[in-house]
Amino acid sequence: MNVLKFGGTSVGSAQNINNVIEILENYSKTEKVICIVSAVGGITDKLLKAGELAQNKDLDYQLEYAFISKKHHDIVSELIPSHQKKVVEELDEKLEALKQLLDGIFLINEVSPKTSDKLVSFGELLSSFIISETMKSRGMNCLRKNSQELIVTNSNFTKAEVLYEQTNANIKAYFSDAQQAITILPGFIAKSASGEQTTLGRGGSDFTAAIIAAALQVNRLEIWTDVSGMYTTNPKIVKQAFPIKHLSYQEAMELSHFGAKVLYPPTVQPVLDLEIPIHIKNTLEPQAAGTIISNDLNGNTGAVKGISNINNIALLTLQGNGMVGIPGFSKRLFETLAQEKINVIFITQASSEHSICFGIDINDSLQAKSAIDEIFDNEISLHKIDPIIVETDLSIVALVGDKMKSHQGISGKMFSTLGKNNINIRAIAQGASEKNISAVIAEKDVKKALNALHERFFEDKTKQLNVYITGVGNVGERLVEQIKQQKKYLKEQLKINLKVVGLSNSRTMIFDDGGLSLKDWKSQLSKGETASLDGFLEKAKAFNLRNSIFVDITANEDVSKLYANYLKESISVVACNKIACSSTFENYNELKELSRKYNAPFLFETNVGAGLPVIDTLNNLVASGDKITSIQAVLSGSLNFVFNNFDATTKFHDVVKQAQKEGYTEPDPRIDLSGVDVARKILILARESGTTMELEDIENNPFLTESNLNSGSVDDFYQSLLQDESHFQQLYNSAKSNGCQLKYVAEFDGENAKVGLKEIPEGHPFYNLEGKDNIVMYFTKRYPDQPMIIKGAGAGADVTASGLFADIIRTGNK
Repeated sequence: MNVLKFGGTSVGSAQNINNVIEILENYSKTEKVICIVSAVGGITDKLLKAGELAQNKDLDYQLEYAFISKKHHDIVSELIPSHQKKVVEELDEKLEALKQLLDGIFLINEVSPKTSDKLVSFGELLSSFIISETMKSRGMNCLRKNSQELIVTNSNFTKAEVLYEQTNANIKAYFSDAQQAITILPGFIAKSASGEQTTLGRGGSDFTAAIIAAALQVNRLEIWTDVSGMYTTNPKIVKQAFPIKHLSYQEAMELSHFGAKVLYPPTVQPVLDLEIPIHIKNTLEPQAAGTIISNDLNGNTGAVKGISNINNIALLTLQGNGMVGIPGFSKRLFETLAQEKINVIFITQASSEHSICFGIDINDSLQAKSAIDEIFDNEISLHKIDPIIVETDLSIVALVGDKMKSHQGISGKMFSTLGKNNINIRAIAQGASEKNISAVIAEKDVKKALNALHERFFEDKTKQLNVYITGVGNVGERLVEQIKQQKKYLKEQLKINLKVVGLSNSRTMIFDDGGLSLKDWKSQLSKGETASLDGFLEKAKAFNLRNSIFVDITANEDVSKLYANYLKESISVVACNKIACSSTFENYNELKELSRKYNAPFLFETNVGAGLPVIDTLNNLVASGDKITSIQAVLSGSLNFVFNNFDATTKFHDVVKQAQKEGYTEPDPRIDLSGVDVARKILILARESGTTMELEDIENNPFLTESNLNSGSVDDFYQSLLQDESHFQQLYNSAKSNGCQLKYVAEFDGENAKVGLKEIPEGHPFYNLEGKDNIVMYFTKRYPDQPMIIKGAGAGADVTASGLFADIIRTGNK
């Protein structure tokens, strides 16, 4: 015999009820079926609301009744489109009884517990009636049996206690003679020994099913709901959550206690006592495997089986030197809470006995504080203990698994994962059985915590990166396209799931914490909200996603000033923008310190050499114990392009224009040609080699004229280039006459740095540097004569974007 229970969502519409009927029909082909049903989804709340309104003399109770009536009539009309007259008449009789009860409540303006039980019983009575009549109309061998005729309770209304001896006898007697293939039972409802209607409290339909299953000692109890079992964590918060195939009773109870809503532990106790397996199934997806709960450990693999949480927690701390070594404090504390009927969810105590910390529902916190301060008033007045401390806006996150005890390092992995994501742990509790490890954290961090922990323990070592990109111009556009192109490769080969969750240009910005679609991102961005630097930061903070990375592809000083704010939120920073790293040494050093403190990488490879591994190579040399003695470099792809294309047949003005058009210069080419950009780059390399240096310390020998340098705008600058063409031709002619090439060179001798235009003789490594290429020569203690040379394209949107992409991946691997 099969016992199946269907919840409110499963019978919440005609379509869902058809699914239920199809499931029951299939089961009945091989064995008899007992089906316990809840009220139609939402109806129990509507009944309670109608009763409350009627009690308060509010005529709106009639609107609630009208909704209930229409809902059930609509379902009947869909399920039984023809020959429904008799069914509708019976339905109207039941609804009329409900109306009379509500009218009576309105007249006496009172809802006693006894009346409340009678009121809410209508939900299950109506749903079971409709389902059984529908099945009969389709020729199925079905009978409805009122559970009130089987389950006997005491008269503790709203949460009646079952009288098992009489109840079990009734169930066995009835089903031993029952001939129908399918029996429909309303869940939740019962009758007292004196014949009064009662209900079984929260999770009452599950309780009904468990009572029936235990009395008949069936092989298993199936609970059908709207999800495919118990999940590894809340699937509404963690998209990658998946159903758990097998759980022990203890694991299921732990997960249910900590927020998994599929089961309410007290209600399934009858089947737990007899070790009858429970199978959680999905009405909307009946072929899904679901979750089996039993003590058969075959296939019950994995140390951590699930991650759960409880929100709306208040953490209360009783502490003081007067507690140390004095027995009785704990007893008085928890006796007080018990007398106030306050449930304690979480307890931890320092071994020093200096403090006791416990978690309760936030709604009970004021009552608890008042009662505890009163009971310990004498000790508080004598300063033996402090007034109780209350912290709110907290949540409990818990790892659950029977086998955690036999696996070393589970708690270490849990706490390090939370720490790496800047999630502060307020309190920790772990029993000696190690089936549950709980931590109290800020409620705002729950989403990040669950995602980070799920990724750590369940996701095949795949790491999700959440990327915010500001500055989606030429380079930014190429970066987005590269990410789109490589997304599949990253996931399959590098186990990195990269999502772009925020995009911004100078006008608009868009966000999606689940990941923006990169197929039509330009169209989305054009319709986005007004761009704001602070707004972009606040959105990233509000999302509070793990493994977040902020990518700056601007040349905006205001953006660079926000790096510290991002790092303090444990959001990594990848910067193409050179301003921050070439600002004051104090600011540069602070960003480095924040990166270390908040475990948020700060990477800026593209500050020097675009996509070339210039900074990474330097860092590796220093980290391995080598010492930089000098650096010689051509660091401006734009200037190298300009001087490689400038000769006696061209105008300097035209070559600079071409460089800007092809994206080799900054929007304001004066930054490149003045040498400031190169000075910033050699400054960054000097600092990365371990030297304290400011931008003002670098000797800059400009090749531009005074009128070029003092031009008021970009247009004025270009005009001055035309006027000073003879100056540039003179530079070219001098180099040519000496058999040299013009190169803008940066030099660092271990203490001092300088930049300037130089005539490079044939045979020098810089002489044949072509196009927009950069070259860097590192002379070190290990490379004193033959330097380590890095050479390649040092400008261009594609290579710069690839450098940024590499930094993003490097961040993900850290």
